[in-house]
Amino acid sequence: MGSLPEPEPVPDCNRTKPPGIRFVEHIKKGRLSYRSHQAIVLVVTFLAYTSYHAARKTNSVVKSALDPQSPDVGLKLVPWKASYFFNPPVSTLSSTLGNGWAPFNGLDGTALLGQLDVAFLAVYAIGMYFSGHLGDRMNLRIFLTVGMIGTGLFTSLFGAGYWANIHSFYYFLIIQVLAGLFQSTGWPSVVAVVGNWCGKSKRGLIMGIWNAHTSLGNILGSLIASALLSYGWGWSFVVPGLVIVFIGLVVFLFLPVSPESVGAERDEDELDSPKKNGESVKEPLLRSELDEEEKAVGFMEAWRIPGVAPFAFCLFFAKLVAYTFLYWLPFYMSHTAIDGKYLSSGAAGNLSTVFDIGGIVGGILAGHISDRLNARAITAASFMYCAIPALFFYRSYGHVSLIINIVLMFITGLFVNGPYALITTAVSADLGTHSSLKGNSRALATVTAIIDGTGSVGAAIGPLLTGYISAKSWSAVFTMLMSAALVAGLFLTKLVVAEVAAKFEQSRHKERLHQDLP
Repeated sequence: MGSLPEPEPVPDCNRTKPPGIRFVEHIKKGRLSYRSHQAIVLVVTFLAYTSYHAARKTNSVVKSALDPQSPDVGLKLVPWKASYFFNPPVSTLSSTLGNGWAPFNGLDGTALLGQLDVAFLAVYAIGMYFSGHLGDRMNLRIFLTVGMIGTGLFTSLFGAGYWANIHSFYYFLIIQVLAGLFQSTGWPSVVAVVGNWCGKSKRGLIMGIWNAHTSLGNILGSLIASALLSYGWGWSFVVPGLVIVFIGLVVFLFLPVSPESVGAERDEDELDSPKKNGESVKEPLLRSELDEEEKAVGFMEAWRIPGVAPFAFCLFFAKLVAYTFLYWLPFYMSHTAIDGKYLSSGAAGNLSTVFDIGGIVGGILAGHISDRLNARAITAASFMYCAIPALFFYRSYGHVSLIINIVLMFITGLFVNGPYALITTAVSADLGTHSSLKGNSRALATVTAIIDGTGSVGAAIGPLLTGYISAKSWSAVFTMLMSAALVAGLFLTKLVVAEVAAKFEQSRHKERLHQDLP
């Protein structure tokens, strides 16, 4: 009787486990379950990208306080209260502030602040391509930690200009460029990690809920920056900077980048994960030596994945709209009379969070609808087309009263951020695990970076154009945004036609089956 073959050695995963996971398992005296790891991933990545956006949102809120032409310059701001939404306070003159803090020695603050925005976003967009390439080839936990600490450092240094009394445009330009470079590490990393842990069946809904971190980060960034303006605008940068550094340490201690890195066994309903090729093929629970040699997908190869280019260019125009609101909505509101009254910078920053609340609802709704219909392109295009009348009504009637402004802003946020959230999460994860890759999972960060990086180019152009166009006409700005929303939807036309044709074919197939039944 022959001897049984020796079992293959199980790789030691302790060296790749985050220190915090090892500590928890030591206290627990046993391994964490797959579901526990999955929950940790969703929570930690949620907190991570919330802190990224909180640090990024500060610019738009402080913009009015830094602009020497702003109604708030020379005004004393009062800390935020919930009643601001419905009874915004009247700012009072402050003799101690005089003419305010003119940021660039009396130069045109609005245009130069717009240039800082575009410098940040341009480097962010370029850095995104490199971050995706590096993210598929490095330990994502370390990569993300370094990015968050760097982001916190340069966000804080921007605020330090307040106490150092720095008025040099080039100081703030360099800081914004470096901040944009470190910020670009975030999105490809968190989407790749979540994509490693979430299967495709409910990815749209799960990632739609998870993507609320974008809007929540904007909301928290607005509230923190607005509340701290009265103590000096430098605090509005330093506090979010310190927060993202702290969350970066949490990422280093607790984030498991993949099931294989911690030896987690996949549940039955997780077999449609990014690592498998086809619905009937089950992957090994632990990565073998052959898997370790799996090569990351190249940049140009990732561009050729079906659907990547159309969604990337759609996101270019979708993010142009979304980021114009991100960077300029508080400024627009503080310079536009609502019911005959002007809001202070703090009140405008707080009120602008309604747009992000609508974005949370829109992201979840778009993800759920796309899951139910199994049609990402139809969902994204429909939302973009609906954003056009929403933008028109917000510009035309948002000034009538505060209540109407809030309602229309919520609806606009829902339709603008819904497709943006869907494309940057579920669509990116789907395409990063496309069947054409033949099971190769090491394309998630690269594909995510291509799509979001291309979108970020639009995100840079939108605020830049707004800085110049708004000086002449805000109506022209909204015309630009409506045109961008239309073009975004049109880029998905071919994919929409294909999905509609597939739906009709499925319907005819079901009818034929029904007719064949006795």
